[in-house]
Formats: sequence, C-alpha cells, structure tokens
Amino acid sequence: MCQRMLSACITPPCCHPTRTQRAVPMDLVGSPLPAARAHVRSTPPSLLPAISTLTSSYKNRFPYYPLPKPLSLPWLPSSYYRTATNHPMLAPFSSGSQELTSSKMLPFVSNRTSLFTRYTPDDWYRSNLTNYRESETSRHNSEGLRVDTSRLIQDKHQQTKKTQMESTKNLGERVNDIEFWKSELCHELDEMIGETNALTDMKKRLERALAETEAPLQVAQECLLHREKRMGIDLVHDDVEKQLFTEVDVIRSCQERMQRYLDRAKAQLASNRAAQHEVERDLADKQTARRIDGKCHHLRNTSDGISYYRGVERVDATISVPDSWAKFTDDNILRSQSERAASAKLREDIENLLVVTANEMWNQFNAVNVAFTNRIAETADAKSKIQTHLAKTLQEIFQIEMSIESIRKAIRDKVPPLKVAQTRLDERTRRPNVELCRDSTQLRLVNEVHELDETIQSLQQRLRDAEDTLQTLVRAKAVLEHDLAVKANSLFIDQEKCMGMRRNFPCTARLVGFV
Repeated sequence: MCQRMLSACITPPCCHPTRTQRAVPMDLVGSPLPAARAHVRSTPPSLLPAISTLTSSYKNRFPYYPLPKPLSLPWLPSSYYRTATNHPMLAPFSSGSQELTSSKMLPFVSNRTSLFTRYTPDDWYRSNLTNYRESETSRHNSEGLRVDTSRLIQDKHQQTKKTQMESTKNLGERVNDIEFWKSELCHELDEMIGETNALTDMKKRLERALAETEAPLQVAQECLLHREKRMGIDLVHDDVEKQLFTEVDVIRSCQERMQRYLDRAKAQLASNRAAQHEVERDLADKQTARRIDGKCHHLRNTSDGISYYRGVERVDATISVPDSWAKFTDDNILRSQSERAASAKLREDIENLLVVTANEMWNQFNAVNVAFTNRIAETADAKSKIQTHLAKTLQEIFQIEMSIESIRKAIRDKVPPLKVAQTRLDERTRRPNVELCRDSTQLRLVNEVHELDETIQSLQQRLRDAEDTLQTLVRAKAVLEHDLAVKANSLFIDQEKCMGMRRNFPCTARLVGFV
C-alpha cells in the first residue's frame, strides 16, 4: 500500500522543471503555502456597501460625485483587510489531481518515504528578492501616496478655509455696503417724510388762505350790489366803485394764483409720495438683504441649519450687478433729493405768494376804505349843505308867503279908495247943465282913479311875481328834499351797509393761512 502511494506520487520524467519552466512546489501536507503561489486573487465586485444600506444616506444629503477609475481602489482599511484575508488554496500540480477524492488524498507527512520535485535555491532567492522589491516598492508608493494625500488634504483644507474666509469677507463687505446704502436711504427717507409733512402743512395753509379770500370777495361784490341801490344823481361811477372793481379783480387774481400753486402742491405731493414709496421699497429690500447676508456672514461650519442643496450653484436668480445695484439705490436717492429740492422751492414760492397776496388784498382793502371814507365825507358835506339850503329855502318860502299876503292885503286896501273916487265921479256926472264943469276937482278925481288902477295893477303884477317866486321856491324845496333823501340813502349804503360789512375783513394771519 505504501509502495503504491509512493509510486503514484512520483512525478514522471517529462514533468521535471527546467530553467524556463517553474514547477509547483510540493511541500508536506498541512504545511502553509504562500498566498502568491496559490492562485490569482479575484477582486471583489464591490468594496463599499450599497448606498441603500447606509443609514447616513437618509440623514445627510452629501452631493454624489463619482470617483475616477484610478481613485476607485479600496480606501477603507477594513475593506482592505477583508480583501487580504482570503485563504489561498493548494494549486493543482497535475491534471488528474482535480479528480482526487477525499479517500485519495496525499498520505500524512510521517508516511512520506521520498521527496517531491522542488525549486532551485536560485529560484527561491530570486523569489524572495522579488517579493522584497515588490514589498519595498509598494511601501514606497504607499508612503508617497500617504504624503501626497496628506499634502493634498492640507492644501485643500487651506484652500477651502481661504475660500470660505474670502466668501465671509465678501459677505462682510456686502453687509457693510448694504448698511451704508441703508443708512443713506434711512436718512433720505427721514428727510423726505419731513419735507412731505412740511409741504402738506403748507398746502393746508394755502387751502385755508384760499378759503379766507372768499369772504373779502363776497364783501366787495355785496358792496357793489348795495351801491347799485343808490338813487338819482348819486348813482355815479365814482372812485369807490372803481376801487371796489379793482378789489374784486385783485382777489380773483390772488385766488387764481393760489389755485395754481395748490394744484402744483398736490402734484408735488404725489411726486414726493412716489419717490418716498420707491425709497421705502428699496429700504425694505435692503433690510431683507441685510438680514439674509448677515445670517450668511455669521454662518460657520458648526452652525445649526446648514445643509446640502443640490444644484443650487447652478441656479442664477440674480437680476443686477454691483454697479447697477448701487446705481439703482443712488438713482432712488437722487430722485428723492430732486423731489425734495423741488418741494422746498415750491414751499418757498407758496410762502412768498401768501405774503404777496395778503399784502395786495390788504392794500386794496385799505384803498377801498379810504375811497369809502372820502366818499362818505363828500356825501355828508353835500347833505349838510343841502340841509342848509333847504332851511334857507323854507325860510324864504315863509317870507315870500308873508309878502304875498301883504300884497293881497294892499290890493284889498286899494279897493275902497278906488270905489270912493269912482263913486265921486259917478255922482258928479249928475250935476245939472253948466255945473258939469271940468274943474280941478274933476281932474283930480280922474287922476285919482287912474292912480288907483295903476296901483292895483302893479300890486297884482307883484302878487303874480311873488306867487311865481313861491312856486320856484317850492320846487327848489322839493328838489332839495329829494336830494337830501338821496344823500341820506347814499350815506346809509356807504356808511352803514358797506362799511359795516368791511369791518370784518380777515386779518393778515388768516390771509396767510396760519389760522
């Protein structure tokens, strides 16, 4: 049995190894064999576990970057060690060895009586040297890789840190820029709000002043209406009426100018509010951007709330560049400043307008009052003179009436003497014959009758003249009385009605809109 086993284990002569052919060394059964001499180790299909089996893949959204082929080697030490711990199997030394069963295995080393074919010592030394060199090369490459990897890690760490510091610095500068423009916008907004409030107050003053002009205009128009009720000769286009028409024109001119400036103030307020709205909207955007950039500026690697956002670097939602961004805010500020300057200029113009219109209306008011005063004085003087003439006329009427009565009495007194003289002449006509003498007595009686007739006729003529004078005096009295009534009516209109209304003319403070 031992002989058969030994003969079966002897290698045929054709199978002896040569210099160019390396034979598989056959050691004793149970002795360890080098792994490199067993068989080629197959690379496992996957060195890393499946992604779906990693618990961290559900919690950490790390972006997937596929590694290139040269970097797809196993880098986890545990994986490397798992790969290197494959146990080598004894390589077949003949084609018939694969057909051996467990019952045909080699005999135990203690039963061996002859040796297998082995490598030469040179092969053994060369194999060792080769293994040494390969090991040294692998170690050298590994050491170089480790050094390069450490340097790469350090460089990338420094680069990442530098990039992050630059980003943080840029964010800080951006926050400073936003703070600068935000302070400019806040200052401009405060100035615009103050200017808008000032213009609003000025507009209210202008509205009050415009409303105050209605009363003087109504007074002037009512004065003209009342003076139309003058009678007779007093219905004259005098200086008072001219000044009243001038006052109406002045007030209407002031109202038209006030209305124009009021419309300009309303338009300027709309422009101010539009510019203020743009500044407020820009300021709100700046505040939001300041909050966001400030939050980004204070983010650190250890901050809460940081996470992965896949593809966010490829999203470009920007609509401006730094120049256009700064120009937008600068344009808003310039527009607001321009509107503020226009508003301040308009306020100054309105202030000057209020002062000018108040002075114009007051000057014309005083001119009308002076004209009224002069006219009232003239009318009162005329009335006084009329009253004097009326009194004298009445006195003369009384005197002429007394004279008429005296003339009538004188005429009545001449009737009896005339009757006596005519009776004497008539009686003497009855004298007989020659007694009818034209003596001196007869002549005297005739002359007496003629004298009495002439006296009566002259008295009657004087009576008619006196009566005509009386009628003239009566007519003069009626004219004076009518003229006196006209003057009284004119005085009542000018002094009582017109001047009574003009006592309530607005003061200067009301005309400039302060009250």
